[in-house]
Amino acid sequence: MKKLLAIAIVLGGLTLSAQDEKKEEPKEGWKKGGTISFLFNQSAFNNWLAGGTNSIAGTLGINYDFNYIKGDWTWDNKIIASYGLTKLKGQSLQKTDDRFEFNSLAGKKAQGNWYYSAFFNFKTQMSSTDVNGVQQSHFFSPAYFQFGPGMLWKKSDNLKVNIAPATSKLVVLAEDLAPAFGVDAGETTRYELGASVSGYYKFNVMENVSVENIVNLYSNYLEDPQNIDLDYTVNVVMKINKYLSANLALQTIYDDNAFKGFQTREVFGLGVNYVF
Repeated sequence: MKKLLAIAIVLGGLTLSAQDEKKEEPKEGWKKGGTISFLFNQSAFNNWLAGGTNSIAGTLGINYDFNYIKGDWTWDNKIIASYGLTKLKGQSLQKTDDRFEFNSLAGKKAQGNWYYSAFFNFKTQMSSTDVNGVQQSHFFSPAYFQFGPGMLWKKSDNLKVNIAPATSKLVVLAEDLAPAFGVDAGETTRYELGASVSGYYKFNVMENVSVENIVNLYSNYLEDPQNIDLDYTVNVVMKINKYLSANLALQTIYDDNAFKGFQTREVFGLGVNYVF
């Protein structure tokens, strides 16, 4: 818990020191917007003495926000979904990305940039994963739910930190996959109670280059609170024109109930984007 509070203080300090973020007067009502992107990678070799395998890969992604402001109330919602496949010559299709996440954060102004808050987070995947003939996951299995009250520091839609010291977490898993992801054999759910800290910061490095940071931290009071779960994503979009961009996504996850170590993912390629 001490480590989590220390990280929360650091995140808070970073937000307070981000003076380059311009203060915008919020307009009441709904503010909606997002992107649909298709990321493409391809490699081809012919009589290439250094070696190599022909491959083709694609990832379809959605990043959509719908936020609401009314008086002292603010309600931020975000949907993130991505699905990717790759095909190596002589091999079957393999999944490279599979993610669906929904975040909802409501707040009522307390003072200054601080709000009393309540949040809900849902994460799962959209298809089964098979590793060496062994099923690792199904649709909606595992599925993660987190929710709880807290305090929100929000300077703008692009800069905010939420601290929730009484967070409930529920893991749902198909019975045939247990024991895994902290769910015991013969069970289909696991309940945890802990503390959560989430942060969001999006900024432009230069014209047409944006960086989006999304971080989620969680400590389970009921078991090994010193083992802090981490989910950190960085999305860099280097815009070429209205429809084309070079996209880089970096993600690292630490969850000792799922895997005893860090999980990392990196995707880079040419993206075709549609803004809506």
